[in-house]
Amino acid sequence: MNTGNSLFSRGGSGTTVAEPAPGRSGQGPGRDRSPGSARPKARRNEQLSAFAQRHGALVALVLTVAVASLTFETFATGANLENVALSSAFLAIVALGMTFVIISGGIDLSVGSVFALGGVLAAWGSQHGFLVALLLPLLVCGGFGLVNGLLIARTRLAPFIVTLASMLGARGLMLNITDEGNETYLVAEGSFLGELGRGSLLGIALPIWITVALFAVGGLALRRSRFGQHVYAVGGNEDAASLMGAPVVRTKITVYVLSGLLAGLAGALNAGWLTSGITILGQGMELEAISAVVIGGTLLTGGLGFVSGSLVGVLLLKVIQNIINQIGSLEAAYQQVVSGAFLIVVVVVQTWLARRRRVM
Repeated sequence: MNTGNSLFSRGGSGTTVAEPAPGRSGQGPGRDRSPGSARPKARRNEQLSAFAQRHGALVALVLTVAVASLTFETFATGANLENVALSSAFLAIVALGMTFVIISGGIDLSVGSVFALGGVLAAWGSQHGFLVALLLPLLVCGGFGLVNGLLIARTRLAPFIVTLASMLGARGLMLNITDEGNETYLVAEGSFLGELGRGSLLGIALPIWITVALFAVGGLALRRSRFGQHVYAVGGNEDAASLMGAPVVRTKITVYVLSGLLAGLAGALNAGWLTSGITILGQGMELEAISAVVIGGTLLTGGLGFVSGSLVGVLLLKVIQNIINQIGSLEAAYQQVVSGAFLIVVVVVQTWLARRRRVM
C-alpha cells in the first residue's frame, strides 16, 4: 500500500483509489512532500550536522592559520610553527587521556596537578637513571588514576568530587616533595630524559613525534578495538551497556588509569624539555584539556567523541594564544578570555547540532 502516491477513500464495501491532480496535495513540481522525498533531505541535513560537529574545529583551525599567516609576517615561519607544535604536545597528551574519560561519561579534574607531580618526580628520578625518571611518575600518576577509577566505578561517587579531591591530593604531595615549592629538582646533565625532552628527529622535536604516535595508537584503540566500543557504549548509556554485557566497571577504571598515565608522561616530557621539575606548572591545565576536547567535537555528556578532534582543539587553542602574543599589545590574560568565549560558542553549537540530529 503506497500511501505516499495515492489517496484512499472508503465507500460501501469497496475501496476506491483516487489519484490526486498534479500540483495538488504536494504532487506538483517542486512541492513533493511525500516521505520518500523528505528522507533524502533529512539525511543530507543530518550529514551536514555530523560534519560540522566532527570537523568544525578543523575548518576553524585552517581559517585561523590562513588569516594569521596573511596578517603576521612571523607567524608562518618554521620556528614559530615548531614552537606552536611543541607547546601543544604536552597539553595534547593530557587531552588524549581526557578524551577517553569524557567519552565514557566522566571528567578528570586532577590532570593538571598530576601533570605537575609527574614533572617533579621525573626530575628527581633523573638523578637515579632513566628508568626511575620515567617509571616513577608513571607509577605514581597511574596510581592516582587507579584510585579515581575505583572510587568512581565501584562506589559510584561523582567524578567531579573524586577527581577534585585527587587534584588537591596530587598538588599537596608535590608541594611536600619540594618543601612547599621552595626546592626545584633539576634534570641530570646528559640524562636520557633530557635528551627525550629536548632532542629531535629529522629536525622535529621528539615530544612532537611522541604525541603523534600516541594519538595514532589512541585513535586506533578508540575506533577499532573492543575497548573503544565499550568506552562509547558506557558513555552513551551505562545501563544499556551493562545489559549488553560490556564491562562497565573495568572500562571506567581503565580510562581513569589511562588519563593519569598520560598526564604523568606529559609531565615527565615537559620536565625533560625544561630540564627541571617546576612546581607552578599545571595550574588550570585540566580546564584547557577539557576545552580542547570539547572544541574538538566530543560531547561533555559522553558517548560521542574523536581523538583527532581533540588534537585539533589543542592546536586551535595554542594558535589563538600565539596570535595574541603576535599582537603584542594584548595582555596574556586575554588568552583565557578568548579561550573561554570560544568554548562557550562551541558548546552552544554542539548542543544545537545534537538536538537537531535527534529531531531528524
